[in-house]
Amino acid sequence: MTRKERYKHIVNWFIENVPIAETELHYKDPFGLLVAVILSAQCTDKRVNLITPRLLADFPTPKVMADSKHEIIFDYIRSISYPNNKAKHLIGMAQKLVLDFGSVMPDNIEKLQTLPGVGRKTANVILSVVFDKPAMAVDTHVFRISERLGLTTNSKNPLQTENELVKYIPAKLIPKAHHWLILHGRYICIARKPKCEVCGLREWCRYANPVK
Repeated sequence: MTRKERYKHIVNWFIENVPIAETELHYKDPFGLLVAVILSAQCTDKRVNLITPRLLADFPTPKVMADSKHEIIFDYIRSISYPNNKAKHLIGMAQKLVLDFGSVMPDNIEKLQTLPGVGRKTANVILSVVFDKPAMAVDTHVFRISERLGLTTNSKNPLQTENELVKYIPAKLIPKAHHWLILHGRYICIARKPKCEVCGLREWCRYANPVK
């Protein structure tokens, strides 16, 4: 099976079987999504969704959050992973959004990555979800799933995985494909013991069929 054939089968399966694939983070606007994605680093979406309603109710805009203090934001997010660093990032991000971008979310990866707490993965999430751009955010799920399925081969880092995926997946499908892979990794192809017996992709999966 060629790389192109594998991609074609897998993408077509997702199109047919997972027509709706969206982020599981709850948000109402681009700022709310960015806050949620920053908080989600090494933390579950479920936990983030418990934190963000109260946080964003009291700090709904970059300006309001920018005028807050570290210890106040920390108190809102103390039950999440790495609350100290994330509190600093949220305030710094909000301040830079206000000062450099007039509180308007930038729509390119370079500008997004100038915001505190925003790396390439987070920037790509914003680009794909908010702006529907062909940006592939590679988290641990996407990195793992891409290798297991055979979409990538011996990928050394997330950027290499990202480049391979955007090369073979049609641009219009990339925003949705990001969620396809994340959700598949979260619920089916889990890290320790993938559920191959119930996986619809088994026929084209290199992990399940090493000889293919």
